[in-house]
Amino acid sequence: MKSMYSGFRESSICKGNGYKPPNLHKWGPGVRDVFALHYIVSGKGYLQTGHATYSLTAGQSFIIFPNMEIYYYPDPQDPWEYYWIEFNGLEASRLVSMIQITPDHPVLEASPQDFKPLYQMVRTAGMEPFERERSDAGLHLLMSYYMEHYPSDQAFLKKDYALSAREFIESNFWKPSLSVLDVVEFVNIERSYLFRLFKEENGISISGYLTTFRIRRACELLKNAQLSIQSLAYSVGYQDPLYFSKVFKKATSYTPSQYRKLIMEHPASASPDILI
Repeated sequence: MKSMYSGFRESSICKGNGYKPPNLHKWGPGVRDVFALHYIVSGKGYLQTGHATYSLTAGQSFIIFPNMEIYYYPDPQDPWEYYWIEFNGLEASRLVSMIQITPDHPVLEASPQDFKPLYQMVRTAGMEPFERERSDAGLHLLMSYYMEHYPSDQAFLKKDYALSAREFIESNFWKPSLSVLDVVEFVNIERSYLFRLFKEENGISISGYLTTFRIRRACELLKNAQLSIQSLAYSVGYQDPLYFSKVFKKATSYTPSQYRKLIMEHPASASPDILI
């Protein structure tokens, strides 16, 4: 079986996009097999679904859901001008779930944000792998702004402070100056509240997680026989190699040199329990 992670993705989630100048174009009644997000630049139009008829104007957005019967058409006196983008797949469903829009309520009110430049940045994927990635990146950027202005309840739930703290540590562990205060300031919530959330989520304190992550990374780096202990220590956030060796031994019961020897002689035993 071919691994889903091997090579480039077989298809992008962004399936099409375009611009419709003011005219009397209409579509439906019918169903689509993709999400189709529209942004009205000027003029007026109407969207009919099985639930309601919506009168739409400049600045509003609406989305067609897969397999949802719809009919949309312009106002004959002031036909709308709009941009549109089509996308599908599991990732598309996840993105839409983060926005305050559902099949029962497929319309978003006008926002202070002008979405027109964001739609103009999206280009339908071509044949090249970089074109597919660029196309999907444009869609993700666009949807991130919709999430900002129209967050769903699920999007609020996804605001995981403990996860943000952990990701910050994992991105900055190599900095000798990194402190618990830095993590608190990044997450920007009350200190004791973050401490409690982090401990509940990870079973360890923030400072303990930082040390554990550094030591686990050091264990990986020790597989490189050419890397000196001093260089390794600095790579995981310790300026003093002697202090690093002390912390390492406390966490693993080995000195860095002993652990490296263990790796070379017994590769299957290369992941001892960290005792923090």
